[in-house]
Amino acid sequence: MTDSAQTAFYRGTRAASKSLRFGGLLIASVLTLAVAGCQSTSTKDMTGIDKAQGSTENISSLNDVIRNNPKDPEAYNVRGSAYGRAGKNSDAIKDFNTALQLNPNFYQAYANRALVYRNMGNTAQAVADYSKAIQINSQYDAAYIGRGNLYRQGGQLDQAMNDFNQAIQLNTTDPRAYHNRGLIYQARNQHKQAIEDFSTAISLQPDAAEPYNGRGISYVALGDDDNAFDDFNTAIKLDGDIAEGWANQALIYEHRGDKARAAKSYSHAVQLDPNYKPAVDGLARTRKS
Repeated sequence: MTDSAQTAFYRGTRAASKSLRFGGLLIASVLTLAVAGCQSTSTKDMTGIDKAQGSTENISSLNDVIRNNPKDPEAYNVRGSAYGRAGKNSDAIKDFNTALQLNPNFYQAYANRALVYRNMGNTAQAVADYSKAIQINSQYDAAYIGRGNLYRQGGQLDQAMNDFNQAIQLNTTDPRAYHNRGLIYQARNQHKQAIEDFSTAISLQPDAAEPYNGRGISYVALGDDDNAFDDFNTAIKLDGDIAEGWANQALIYEHRGDKARAAKSYSHAVQLDPNYKPAVDGLARTRKS
């Protein structure tokens, strides 16, 4: 099985699961916050898990494969990935454990198990598994990206930056490396560098909404509302179910003094996510106006 097949658990399709996107984007109250402090944040990575591949039918066929090949570590790795897509974390861990017992140098299985541990909230074990995958294969970009995102989410930005840089030096074509490094640049108010990285992520995956939202926020921070507005509108066209995109669009309307349109976009964002505070606050602010 090729590396691309083994890492399908990581990459997947963005439409399959909205719980594992690039991540949410947060804009604080615009009228009271200097735009230089605006940044996008993400508690998730770019991984899209295709739950269709974790269907009962697919798992059943993989059961047949394992019955016919009980000593094949790749078979357990593939079924473990399918269990992960189906949200059956315990079964996934068991399969990855078996794969690693059969082949202790199976770095893809370590990385796949790390993703499941991450989804279970076991960050320490996830980092350990990514690190083991890197120890076995120092050229494995997906492990650097996965570990880097865990470091970033934990506020360890220097370690995260090192991992994303390493993946990029390996000529990765995975947009997560650039998107997540862009988030770090953004957090450090290095918005020109952030825009470059978001642009690269867009070139690698032009149908993903999140890098457009991220780049738009950096444009806002640099005072370029026109380019920001174009990016936010593109993000909405690509995926109109992301509350952040509508809230970001509303932000530009608000900057332009168009309170009615801002309120309408904030309202749509609130309908999509009633707990998204920037949209709730923005709606209250523009309705009062």
